[in-house]
Amino acid sequence: MSTRTVFWDYDKHTVNLIDQRKLPWSFEIAAYDDYRAVAAAITQMVVRGAPAIGGTAGFGMALAARQSSAADKTTLLNQLATAATILNAARPTAVNLSWAVARQLRTAQAADLLSADDVRAALLAEAQIIADEDVALNRRMGFNGAELIEDGDTILHHCNTGALAGVDWGTALGVVFAAHEQGKKVHVLVDETRPRLQGARLTCWELSQRGISYDLIADNASGHFMRAGEVDIVLVGSDRTAANGDVANKIGTYNVAVLAQANGVPFYPVVPTSTVDLNLEHGDLIPIEERSPDEVTSVFGKSIAPEGATARNPAFDVTPHRYVTGIVTEAGIVYPPFTKHLRAAVESEQVKL
Repeated sequence: MSTRTVFWDYDKHTVNLIDQRKLPWSFEIAAYDDYRAVAAAITQMVVRGAPAIGGTAGFGMALAARQSSAADKTTLLNQLATAATILNAARPTAVNLSWAVARQLRTAQAADLLSADDVRAALLAEAQIIADEDVALNRRMGFNGAELIEDGDTILHHCNTGALAGVDWGTALGVVFAAHEQGKKVHVLVDETRPRLQGARLTCWELSQRGISYDLIADNASGHFMRAGEVDIVLVGSDRTAANGDVANKIGTYNVAVLAQANGVPFYPVVPTSTVDLNLEHGDLIPIEERSPDEVTSVFGKSIAPEGATARNPAFDVTPHRYVTGIVTEAGIVYPPFTKHLRAAVESEQVKL
């Protein structure tokens, strides 16, 4: 995929997103000239995936600065604080969102930026740095994780964690892409990932684009394939990882992790350090987004339940760290005890910034 998931149009001064709601049926780019519309695009899942949301938030803050008519830095900073609140509220679970917004606020507050125009230029430059860093670290993380993959392995994957989930390249699927680039013959069992079918729609599309072998399976078939000995490793992403290694990821991940442990299959989340929240001691503190019940009772606008049926629709679940074999990061593969080793990984990357 040559087009980045999120990018800035330097001619039209817009934030541009691949509209992931339209895939695999059509490939469309949505352009935004209002940061509030960018926030709505995050909520409506035009863009999704923790790293991609972070990159989008970075450009959203740059767009907010450009939209503002503030003539002085103080006024602009006040308006950026409002924009930060609106962007942060777009999706509560993915920590990359608040991470990118906080980074942009620190950029705007730098003492050497004397005017409002200085702030505007700095925010756009920093947003581009955030995006470029995401691509570079995801590639590094992918090749770190590829050390776990043997030629001929079958990999079970949940949701979508490829280039569409990052600015480019991706996290867990980035490991698959790296192994493929190394010439390893791999096969992917792709969970469909109800209710929004990110696995069926997006992961299968990305694997097809790269010529990587896969089979789409129903979510509730994963245990069957693990018990049958047809899965060598499970790779998933993460929207927020607590300090102790508890992992919040797309709903259904917990089920996969428990089945993996029961069947002796290694389970590895692939997690950039920006997705690790050292401020949260454990996963029970991670806010879990509940989305519209319509996503459960309907598929692509067509009802699959009786009229009046009620539904619950948590978008994420938390996998306790006891089910996690190791966590792949751009700083290397982190093994238990996670409380000690995750902190070391995060701090080693912060030193480089």
